[in-house]
Amino acid sequence: MLFLYTVLVVCGAILLIAGVIEQRRHFANLEHIPTRVLVNGIRGKSSITRLCAGALRGGDLTTVAKTTGTAARFIHPDATEEPVYRKFGIANVVEQIGIVRRAAAYHPDALVIECMAVMPALQEINQSKLIRSTIGVLCNVREDHLAEMGPTLDDVARSLCRSMPQDGICVTAEVERFHILQEEADARNCKLVYADPEMVSDEELRGFSWFTFKENVAIALVVADLLGLDRDTALQGMYDAPPDPGVLSVERYRTSDDKKLRFANVFAANDPESTLMNINQLLDLGAIHRPLNVVINCRPDRVERNGQMGEIIPELDPEQVFVIGHPAKSAIDAIPAAFRDRAVDLGGDRRDPDEFMGQLLGRLGPDSSLVAIGNIHGQGEHLLEYLAELPADEAPDEAEIAAAIAPVEPPRHVDTVQLYAPHIDPYQPYSPAYETRYATPPAVPVQRDVHQPYPQQQQQQQQHGEPAAPRGLFEPVVPPTTPADDLEQWHNSAGEQHR
Repeated sequence: MLFLYTVLVVCGAILLIAGVIEQRRHFANLEHIPTRVLVNGIRGKSSITRLCAGALRGGDLTTVAKTTGTAARFIHPDATEEPVYRKFGIANVVEQIGIVRRAAAYHPDALVIECMAVMPALQEINQSKLIRSTIGVLCNVREDHLAEMGPTLDDVARSLCRSMPQDGICVTAEVERFHILQEEADARNCKLVYADPEMVSDEELRGFSWFTFKENVAIALVVADLLGLDRDTALQGMYDAPPDPGVLSVERYRTSDDKKLRFANVFAANDPESTLMNINQLLDLGAIHRPLNVVINCRPDRVERNGQMGEIIPELDPEQVFVIGHPAKSAIDAIPAAFRDRAVDLGGDRRDPDEFMGQLLGRLGPDSSLVAIGNIHGQGEHLLEYLAELPADEAPDEAEIAAAIAPVEPPRHVDTVQLYAPHIDPYQPYSPAYETRYATPPAVPVQRDVHQPYPQQQQQQQQHGEPAAPRGLFEPVVPPTTPADDLEQWHNSAGEQHR
């Protein structure tokens, strides 16, 4: 028995020593990477990771990146990429150690890495032990992973804040819960910087050959500015960056019975708010049109999300709702009664894709749009594989013919990556509906900073001959509480500042 105890103690000591050695080697690898950007949030992390990496590459900074979204990728400094190998296909935060080791071999200027932790405790370990970021990104707070980080959105916000760097900088585009992020940033002595989407013009957004949002581009611009890169250089680097495999895309197909189909893959936006935002953007841009059909892919381990997708059907107002995967009942029961007669149950976890896709395409009209929402895994993957075998519809429609005839100003940026170019024209003029939807700028969040006085205090300082504190380009402005005239004045000054 004594011998067994001795063996146990010796083995434990060996494991402890090996762990200490591995940790020191890992910290040494981190020291070889002066700038480490950790991207966290609920939606858009992979796209923001690629945008930030592209912006830094555009500024001639040797940059390595790693995404963890639809398909995990290790992105080399020359923008080439390869899949991240995982034993048994299981994701584990420990893989970040190997990513850092590979990145350090390049002796890069920066590492941009997506946070892959969901549990709050793991998010803190990911920051404090694995990445030790110098710049954090917290893109948004949305309704997802409530079982792990919830139950409320305030709880989700505080959980995400565990990835904020101590004594560092954090960039965010979150507005509604900015005050919570600010409280958490203060507790960590972290400077919180607001990335205003209005700093990105519509013309700059049209420079991309793939769909993205102003919030994502604004965050990447702020990160680039923090590292001393100019705006045009950063934008060009983003234009040249290849998009994520799960990026919002629209494909046009011809079915076997010669029907025209526009298909929008919105699987990556698998929370209700992001899903609605993506579909509304595609409708406003004319990338898809009505009659609109929706397909919801269900998974047995995402029953709550299945129901969330069913609940938003009235806001989409589709002609038909096709439910695939298992359990289909979890999505159908969540559809309000007034819209439930539009649901078509094609579910089943082992159903042959030729069977349910034949029924789905057979119920579509001669020229319609199909939007896929929910989660990509399972029957959703079979749906994408089936559609990929259909012939592409290259014939221009009436809107494209009219746009080609009308004289338009040539786009500013045309040297995009053709490999990822969608089948629709990303440079066509934006519709009035899109301009109306995104014309109103969001309120600039409150930033508590003793160096940022209220407008009234600035006037008093100037009257007494005291110099007013300067304001940085991306630093938020403190809104006055009263009176209303001062609030209007603050909004005007905030808009001028961010322009």
